Amino acid sequence: MEIKIGTQLQLEPTYTERVEKFQCKVVEQQDNILYIDYPVNTATKKTAFLIDGSEFRATFRTEDKHSFAFKTEVIGRKAGNIPMIMLHCPKPEEFIKIQRREYVRVETPVDVAVQFKDHKYQLVSADISAGGLAIILKETVAFKDDDEVKLTIALPFTNGEVKYVITEATVVRIFEKEGKRIATIQLTDTDDVDQQHIVRFCFERQLVNRRKELNPFNV
Repeated sequence: MEIKIGTQLQLEPTYTERVEKFQCKVVEQQDNILYIDYPVNTATKKTAFLIDGSEFRATFRTEDKHSFAFKTEVIGRKAGNIPMIMLHCPKPEEFIKIQRREYVRVETPVDVAVQFKDHKYQLVSADISAGGLAIILKETVAFKDDDEVKLTIALPFTNGEVKYVITEATVVRIFEKEGKRIATIQLTDTDDVDQQHIVRFCFERQLVNRRKELNPFNV
């Protein structure tokens, strides 16, 4: 699979906490480089001038309506009839197929502090998405189905930084699975910036998992 000329890309920066989205079009492609026209900020409708080295999460749809995402960065510019920006393009096998990208669920452990009334628990997730997470209950807890809780979620990124998402949530269900007690929890009051952090984290973990699948002896 390849990205065809004329494909619309949506770029979301991963180097800033600001929630921004840019639209652009693929004008040329050569080896592992995509040449795009100057992107437009979807909120302000103004042309954006991207800095070399800026990193983005790019998403696009194919002609058969499938959506994919990949990690990219600005590597330069090219003059011509249409001024173009050069983006790094990974190999097609590193593209991540997505359905509803904001709710991509990834099986990965992250530290989660749960507060319910006067009770506090330090737990670990089984999986996480921008819409909610499943938490492993290794101790007896006071909360039950439909209870409101407050979460502090630690998201460790591959560049070493850790983002903390603090949000209100609702316990959906507590159940047994493969000998473990699991609580599924829905996030109910996550702001745009925190949601962006979770989306970025899930995307990074997908990339890491994909690379492990492609190179099982080089992880």
